[in-house]
Amino acid sequence: MLLGARLLCAQANPAQPRKFAIERAALQQYEDGPALAANYEFLPGETVVVGCRLTGYATEKKGSEQRVNLAWQLRVLDPSGVPVDKEHSGRIDDTVLPEDKNWMPKLQVSFTLPPFAPSGSYRIPVTVTDEAGHAEASTELKFQVRGHSVDPSDTLVVRNFQFLRSENDQVPMRSPVYHPGDMLWARFDITGYKFGPNNSFSIEYGLAILNAAGEQLFAQPMAASDTNESFYPQRYAPGTLSLHLDQSVAKASYTLVVTVRDTVGDQTFESRQAFQVE
Repeated sequence: MLLGARLLCAQANPAQPRKFAIERAALQQYEDGPALAANYEFLPGETVVVGCRLTGYATEKKGSEQRVNLAWQLRVLDPSGVPVDKEHSGRIDDTVLPEDKNWMPKLQVSFTLPPFAPSGSYRIPVTVTDEAGHAEASTELKFQVRGHSVDPSDTLVVRNFQFLRSENDQVPMRSPVYHPGDMLWARFDITGYKFGPNNSFSIEYGLAILNAAGEQLFAQPMAASDTNESFYPQRYAPGTLSLHLDQSVAKASYTLVVTVRDTVGDQTFESRQAFQVE
């Protein structure tokens, strides 16, 4: 009798329906690609693909069909919680046939990292609402970005100044020593400028050469400029300067003066860097 009672109890409690959930959430380099390892580092400008499956959804009858009705939202946040891109959203509204018992709706979204994205840990909160089942599921993915390092500043400043032997050099000169007839190259980052509407900025910079006594030998007040606007704030702007050293230039110590102007924030900054001609 006891065994029979247990059997009756088991038959009276059928398996509970599966809870609506987001499963197999992963990051990929391309659509339907393999899931990337947790320590994978994306680079600025790279495309990121988010993929996941949805289980435990309900269906509702529309006409003669059973349909699934899901709404989703996805955001991408930088290490400071600033949105990297506009919010992504959409719907999954599909017919579910009787033979689709193991079918799992797929959510796949791609976005491109900004070209000046900073290093750090980024977050992707994902929320999906099952409107037929009146249920909601959420998850959060994290990924790393390895970007160019520029220390932030509240005011206009030049960072990471480098003298170079040629325009495409990746390693700066340890001792900036040039020779008559050489081309002097300099690379640096500008940050701390102010933003206008739509994260717009406008900067310009010029150069001057001083001799050891501090006398100005050459000046180019407007060497280059950079103006841009974007959804995600571009927190630094790369700068490059070049100067041909005449064959008759005296062998001596000199100073390169870089003057940067922030036309939106009405700021000016001057960077002085010594070099030698031998």
